[in-house]
Amino acid sequence: MQIQKKKRKNFTLSFSFLKITCQRKHHVWRNEDVYLRDNPIKMFLFLDEKEKFEPTVFRDTLVQGLNEAGDDLEAVAKFLDSTGSRLDYRRYADTLFDILVAGSMLAPGGTRIDDGDKTKMTNHCVFSANEDHETIRNYAQVFNKLIRRYKYLEKAFEDEMKKLLLFLKAFSETEQTKLAMLSGILLGNGTLPASILTSLFTDSLVKEGIAASFAVKLFKAWMAEKDANSVTSSLRKANLDKRLLELFPVNRQSVDHFAKYFTDAGLKELSDFLRVQQSLGTRKELQKELQERLSQECPIKEVVLYVKEEMKRNDLPETAVIGLLWTCIMNAVEWNKKEELVAEQALKHLKQYAPLLAVFSSQGQSELALLQKVQEYCYDNIHFMKAFQKIVVLFYKADVLSEEAILKWYKEAHVAKGKSVFLDQMKKFVEWLQNAEEESESEGEES
Repeated sequence: MQIQKKKRKNFTLSFSFLKITCQRKHHVWRNEDVYLRDNPIKMFLFLDEKEKFEPTVFRDTLVQGLNEAGDDLEAVAKFLDSTGSRLDYRRYADTLFDILVAGSMLAPGGTRIDDGDKTKMTNHCVFSANEDHETIRNYAQVFNKLIRRYKYLEKAFEDEMKKLLLFLKAFSETEQTKLAMLSGILLGNGTLPASILTSLFTDSLVKEGIAASFAVKLFKAWMAEKDANSVTSSLRKANLDKRLLELFPVNRQSVDHFAKYFTDAGLKELSDFLRVQQSLGTRKELQKELQERLSQECPIKEVVLYVKEEMKRNDLPETAVIGLLWTCIMNAVEWNKKEELVAEQALKHLKQYAPLLAVFSSQGQSELALLQKVQEYCYDNIHFMKAFQKIVVLFYKADVLSEEAILKWYKEAHVAKGKSVFLDQMKKFVEWLQNAEEESESEGEES
């Protein structure tokens, strides 16, 4: 019996740029290779794969698409959205973002690989855009849409921005400005994390003043998108709030220099933020050292000398120091759990340190700050509720608190915590103070 061979079926494929008549033939796939044999359709498939897996073909396709879209950023976004299914964005993310930002693939250091061949570059990129906030914000939207569509690009984009910040020296001043604006806007809308700013602490950028200059432009763009509280909150979360001075060379890493530089640039909010952060850091260190000295029962004269030196060196106000001293003194003891015994224990302990508190309560505001601290402490620690009046009287007798301060606290400067309880405790003593004051005034008039 004769077996008839199956006839080969002919079919036609039509493309906008290609019409191929071919025959079905056996083909073999191995990894990413196509054994072309003599079939034209396999050649087309090969070219499609080549577009995915060769960086230069990836670059050429991307550049061509951007040039065709031109300045129409909606068209650019649509092109990037649709082309992601054909190009391997995951593999060539760095090339993708290099071209979108700089218009060309970048070599290590930031130089353009294709600088001599304009056919392999595009002018439709961030670096060639107009240097105004609205234009750069529109470009930022292109990145937002791209990353929302291809979520796997999120980490790659973060790495790309860190890399571009390291390459700042290779870019012109106007390119640095546009990159700073783009970074600030993307930080503001949450596309980028504040951790990218760590690249600015690189020695070469800091020494040449590039880091500080770039940071100012970035923060301005960021604060045009979000308020100062949002910016400072992001800096704290990234643990960058204590590193802002590192934007300057070592010999200029002072709060005063930072404050002047950023205030002159119109960023007073950041200057104030740094002053507060530095003050908080200083206070924590001072509190830690004070706690250590008190636990070692250092002589009060030595403690006074140390605190005065720290106040002068760090420009700390007396109102802040008196609060720290109170906290440290009260933390230096393990208090009795029985309410009837804790008052006696507290008075004995505080009497020992009254001379120390007296040195740093020389101003009316400091006395009020101490009174408020005592009030809050007695409210927060229930065993001390009945001890408040006894502590105040002790401090009055030891010249820590003045009559004027106690009366002002009673009339208007007390805090809300336990107000009714503590005012009631103090009522008789306050009346005694007022009577004593009146008697003193009448005696003065008679004389």
